[in-house]
Parts: sequence; structure tokens; C-alpha cells
Amino acid sequence: MKVILFGATGMVGQGVLRECLRDPGVERVLAVGRSPTGRRDAKLVELTCDNFTDYSAIEPQLTGYDACFFCLGVSSIGMDEARYRHLTYDITLAAATTLARLNPGMVFTYVTGRGTDSTERGSLMWARVKGKTENDLLKLPFKAAYMFRPAGIQPLHGVRSKTAWVQAIYVVTAPLLSFLVRVAPSHMTTSERLGRAMLTVVRDGYPKPVLESEDINRL
Repeated sequence: MKVILFGATGMVGQGVLRECLRDPGVERVLAVGRSPTGRRDAKLVELTCDNFTDYSAIEPQLTGYDACFFCLGVSSIGMDEARYRHLTYDITLAAATTLARLNPGMVFTYVTGRGTDSTERGSLMWARVKGKTENDLLKLPFKAAYMFRPAGIQPLHGVRSKTAWVQAIYVVTAPLLSFLVRVAPSHMTTSERLGRAMLTVVRDGYPKPVLESEDINRL
């Protein structure tokens, strides 16, 4: 299996990259991003991209892949709706539309978040934008598309948040997070479980297109 990974330097993407590189069924990983991952592996190819709304210049390098793990994402804190929509909806759909045209047999997986609003009419701005993003991804002509909605994620195996104060919280609360993973699977998962679940769904499918934290942990 050949896969494309967007957001490999973020916390979620780091976990997905680790599981892809460890998985014997993954032959090649193309990491598309603005900055290098810092990883060295025979499976890994990195492609620097400065414009995440226009892929015309690199389309030949995006062809021939079986799956995409789209892990790019930003916090909506301090951001107006227009800006958040651009960074969440516009960028995701630009990549997905291009990949659906180039790789019609592709399975597309998108990491959103618990509380995403599929009605697109709720009071929370971020949830509405995420909901529209999910809904429009599911309309694209992929072989299949799956929306992953983890709640809390415990980073494991050297996976780190790029935000220093967030990483400090993860370090301090690590014992509590491990406990919550065991006793509250609907509220907490790990970077390892999320990456493995995404690979499993790409290979084997899943009965529904939207997976919550309990579905992720079940896989």
C-alpha cells in the first residue's frame, strides 16, 4: 500500500507517520508539508509544498497512491470564521478534490474532532466548519472516505505537540491520560491507537463513515 500523509509534523500526523513506517503492509509514505519531518526511513519520501490550495505543479507526484491520511488542522482559538474556514475547509477540500481526480481508487481519511456538527447549523463556529468539511469530503468520488473524531489524544512514543505549553501539560498529566484511556474510551485514545485504526479502516473498511473515540479504540 502506498499512502500520502498531510500534516506529518503535527501531533496527530507524527503518530500516524510512526504507525505507517512500522507497518509491513505500507510500502511507501509520501509526506506533504511545509517543513521536513526530521525522520529518516527507506519508506519515507517528503514533498515540500508552499501552496495548499493549488497542487497543479506537483500533480504527477501525487498520482498512484492507495490512501490519504489528512491530519492537517488548526485551533479556532482567537480566529474569525472566515480565516478558520480557509485553513480548515478550503485547504482540505483543495487537496481532497485533487486526489480524488488523480486517484479514484483511493481511500481518504480525515481527522476532525469530537463534537463536530454534521448539521452545519449549530452555535459553535469550529464545529459547523468541521461539519461542512466532513459532509463535502463524503460527497467526493473516492473509493471510500472516513472521518475520525477523536476526543482527547495521549501522545506516545516520542510524539510531541509543537506548542510548548500544550506539550508541558501532556507531560504532567501523562498518568491521568493513561488511566482515562483504560476507563473512558469514549473520551480518550492514544496517538498509537489512532494511527493503527486509520490503517485498519483503509485496509478493511468500516460499517460507518464517521468514527468516534470509542470506534477508534475498538479497532
